[in-house]
Amino acid sequence: MAPVIEGGEGVAVYLASLFRAESGAAELGQALVRSPARAVVIDVEKAIAWFEGRQKITLAPEQRDAVRSAIRSKFLVITGGPGTGKTTLVNGIIQILEKKGLRILLGAPTGRAAKRMTETTGREAKTLHRLLEFDPKTMSFLRDRQRPLEADLVIVDEASMTDTVLAYNLMKAIPPSAQLVLVGDVDQLPSVGPGSVLQDVIRSGAADVVRLAHIFRQAEQSLIVVNAHRVNHGDMPTLPPPGSDADFFVEKQEPEEVLQAVKLIVKERIPEKFGFDPVKDIQVLTPMHRGLLGAASLNAELQTLLNPQGASIVHGRRLFREGDKVMQIRNNYDLEVFNGDIGRVEAIDGEDRTISVVFDGRSVTYDRADLDELVLAYACSIHKSQGSEYACVVMPVHTQHYVMLQRNLLYTGITRARKLAVLVGMRRALAIAVKNDKTEARFTQLATRLRGTAS
Repeated sequence: MAPVIEGGEGVAVYLASLFRAESGAAELGQALVRSPARAVVIDVEKAIAWFEGRQKITLAPEQRDAVRSAIRSKFLVITGGPGTGKTTLVNGIIQILEKKGLRILLGAPTGRAAKRMTETTGREAKTLHRLLEFDPKTMSFLRDRQRPLEADLVIVDEASMTDTVLAYNLMKAIPPSAQLVLVGDVDQLPSVGPGSVLQDVIRSGAADVVRLAHIFRQAEQSLIVVNAHRVNHGDMPTLPPPGSDADFFVEKQEPEEVLQAVKLIVKERIPEKFGFDPVKDIQVLTPMHRGLLGAASLNAELQTLLNPQGASIVHGRRLFREGDKVMQIRNNYDLEVFNGDIGRVEAIDGEDRTISVVFDGRSVTYDRADLDELVLAYACSIHKSQGSEYACVVMPVHTQHYVMLQRNLLYTGITRARKLAVLVGMRRALAIAVKNDKTEARFTQLATRLRGTAS
């Protein structure tokens, strides 16, 4: 029977598993804060100066405060938008505490986010499932309270993607003497799974919180960073005047016009002007799956445009060709591919009905039973893009997606772009998204439980 909790705000009805996860995560979070950390003798100001000299940089005051917090805090959240120096700060924390002999483990909710963390830190980062040693045979994690992680400091990037169940399993594996640092952008979309963990931890006051707000000079030159912050503050992005050759916004009114513009931009305009490969470097992101400008329609159009020929196989309503860009849409622990992983089809065996896909240099063979887990990925939903980063993002913005025109969705889409973001569609739709900061409420009591006031 589902637990029913009565309180001042009404009645909360839980799935039993989610109730255990939420209450367990809160209990373990409180215990972590109460437990003493491993003693570290360190002159913080000298350590900061050492890191600045080594990197030939000067940390902002808020970054210095974050380093001080990371050294003394058992439970720390670092949050901020693009260009605010989260990566620099994480590197500083790692290098300073590593120098003092602390055992540091790095993790992220998805493979793409873990790979990016490895690239930016120069140290191995694992998915949380791998870090916690998920066992597909028992569908449980081998790292838990009886066999905790061998670490003095655990840093989790893209923490906004962590749902309640995964957070609970992470907390079970943190040794009482260790420190936990969650890094993420609280203004992005919440996790796909139940809960709003990062936001709840911040609201609870149980963890120390560092909010990075200063945009650094180099980042100020990026239209992506500037416009992402404008959107996040409820301001219209800086748009080029009509008829100009600027690239951030291409105005089209009718859905058919938007579709044709997206195809032209992906196949010709961006590759010719910037040299990006239309399949490898450019990612089309869209708010919805259905409709002419939804992921399914865009994928069919872009497959025909970018990869029209070659060996193919039909599975249900899906057509796959050699050379196609594809995405894994659920965790498969036997194949070691995870929800959101993007690869390229390298070979199709029509007789055995198998597909070989390369993910980050590793070839994975899908038999017929596993093909339901693959979809085309020339275009994908903004939700599916969480934790990923692309050289270039092209995003249709149209009133056809009216119910999904939300500020945090637009903000998340723009911030997935590393070098170039191009929005295609209606200024009216863009204005609706910017002004709409009403998101679907997530009913949780994690913040209340972390404060120790839940009934």
